[in-house]
Amino acid sequence: MSKPTKETERLRKIVESFPRVTVTVLGDMVADEFVVGEISRVSREAPVLILQHRERTVVPGGGANAVNNLADLGVNVLPVGIVGNDDPGRLLLRSFRHKRIPVSGIVRDKNYTTVTKTRILAGMPHTWQQQVVRIDREPAAGPDRHSSRELALAAREYLRASDALLISDYGYGAATPQIVNAVRAKGRADSMPVVLDSRHRMLEFSGITAATPNEPEVEEALGIKIGPDWNKLCSAGSEIVVRMDLTSLVITRGRDGMVAFSGNSKATDIPISGSDQVTDVTGAGDTVIATFTAALAAGATSEEAAHLANYAGGIVVMKRGTATVSQQELLDEIEKMPPQTRSH
Repeated sequence: MSKPTKETERLRKIVESFPRVTVTVLGDMVADEFVVGEISRVSREAPVLILQHRERTVVPGGGANAVNNLADLGVNVLPVGIVGNDDPGRLLLRSFRHKRIPVSGIVRDKNYTTVTKTRILAGMPHTWQQQVVRIDREPAAGPDRHSSRELALAAREYLRASDALLISDYGYGAATPQIVNAVRAKGRADSMPVVLDSRHRMLEFSGITAATPNEPEVEEALGIKIGPDWNKLCSAGSEIVVRMDLTSLVITRGRDGMVAFSGNSKATDIPISGSDQVTDVTGAGDTVIATFTAALAAGATSEEAAHLANYAGGIVVMKRGTATVSQQELLDEIEKMPPQTRSH
């Protein structure tokens, strides 16, 4: 264990202050379903494996995973989203209630299908199960006008008691630029960090403080290919900062860690925390934005928040399935090694 430095002590104090922080999450609530089976034989109907069903679990995914991560970090979290009157929706609400997360901001619509991503995992007895196929169930359309208004009203109400707003836009309609603009109409969000993770349309949002896209999302937004070119990455990050008028930007890069941009200052290259032999990246982006937002809400600088998000990301990719990072795990990781950067 390394000797504590002023930097690690500062990061520790930020994490220890999480229980005094409240974050509103406006996002697409997704149910991540895992169906596990053991390979029993090859089917006579087709050249496919027959799996003997062993278990089924449903855990929060998407924006709901960001909510779950904030709760496990000790943050007071107020989720706003929409679910259907179906089994996945009920299981999501049950998981929130189990952690004492308020659900009054979750709109329940009988005409809406809860977004569900079913992963079929197969393996032999006493071996790791591998994902063989994923089945996505999505609503035919996004929330209707009434539900969209309810979402904006709920988020606006929650912001009165919040220190930050996290927007998790997976493209299913609960966190559109229009809804975000309606939330910001009264001005409360202008006095706090507003952090965005948008799968396909981040450049359409305005009034955002910070964003945490991954590298492919940046490439898609700008219509470029970055590859291993550091200068091209820096140029792309700077363009995103200018076009979105951001205070800070974090671009996640998988096993290459992440790069943090803060205003006009030089980009900071942060190597991945822990091993680069990743176990599972499912939901890692949700962990990153949750930790980054919590840190900003607690008064961290953009670079401090990025280092904490990097620690959390390094922890969660070593877990299987959609997972979270606890406050204690994050504190333990800070103690192991001071934050690192790479020079260019």
